[in-house]
Amino acid sequence: MDSKKIQMPREVHIGSDVIDKTGAICKDLRFEGNVLVVTDSNVLKIGADRAIESLESEDFSVELSKINAATLETIEDVKNNINNTSLIVGIGGGTVIDVAKMAATDLGIYFVSAPTAASHDGIVSPLASIKSSEGSVSLKAQAPIGVIADTNIIRNAPFRLLAAGCADIVSNYTAIKDWQLANRLKNENYSESAAALSIMTAKLIMKSSKSIKEGLEESARLVVKSLFSSGMAISIAGSSRPASGSEHKFSHALDKIVSKPALHGEQCGVGTIMMMNLHGGDWEFIKSALTDMKAPTNAYELGIDSEDIIEALTLAHTIRPERYTILGERGLSRDAAEKLAVKTGVI
Repeated sequence: MDSKKIQMPREVHIGSDVIDKTGAICKDLRFEGNVLVVTDSNVLKIGADRAIESLESEDFSVELSKINAATLETIEDVKNNINNTSLIVGIGGGTVIDVAKMAATDLGIYFVSAPTAASHDGIVSPLASIKSSEGSVSLKAQAPIGVIADTNIIRNAPFRLLAAGCADIVSNYTAIKDWQLANRLKNENYSESAAALSIMTAKLIMKSSKSIKEGLEESARLVVKSLFSSGMAISIAGSSRPASGSEHKFSHALDKIVSKPALHGEQCGVGTIMMMNLHGGDWEFIKSALTDMKAPTNAYELGIDSEDIIEALTLAHTIRPERYTILGERGLSRDAAEKLAVKTGVI
């Protein structure tokens, strides 16, 4: 068998106020000299400034790059700020993390992920979601060499973001079912270990659905750890298969047709309800858990028109057509899509 490369972070720090240890952590990772901090204006006030102070206290020279979009142009702008830099530290949400991750990958330097919200598993995975003229594309990247997840900052982020992170983890259920289907019907490579880790993570978050509360540090810690595990499953598999299937296709289809989409994890959660129904699984259990987590379960809660839900269902199979799922190669007819959305209470 061919050899396989699996990237894992060297150090993972999850806890209250760990952002103040950024400098010491980077020093322990044997970095020195110039560091580029990628963030946005809002995050600068709630955590990035503390990380910069910590880095400077450990004799790092810090450059700052503030961004507001995850585009190829933004990545180029960040790369142009590099000046004999040994490390990029991305401090923020998914947009910041993905841009920092891709800039570091392109330049062949290391990257530390410091998420300020737990909204999806991109905080640790070797993939980045970047917007292009054709919508969002998933690009291969290097995994972070270190993760610094300050649960005190994350618990104070809008609870909607944490709930979206939970929903993104729940979507592992249908992602694995789709992967198993592709393995049976298309002989696609399948990793038992990656799938087991992905399902274990989803089961853990579902089991804890009633205890995930707004402003609770323990809730933030649990979700971050779960997102980390989900990201590790992606690293083991070498693809996003353990955490992305038909429910993600539905979400990406919505991104294409809706002028103002909901959060990625929110859309994936609603997609999971419907795709679990197509798989013949317990979609009501999924819906109940999402309700407990205060994540959306229907079009109204997503803030999306019912017609857009139906259209997205009919278009979903055209997203990444090489990735076989329960949607098949022909997808759903409009009538079948409407019946599915009505049956599951999504519309």
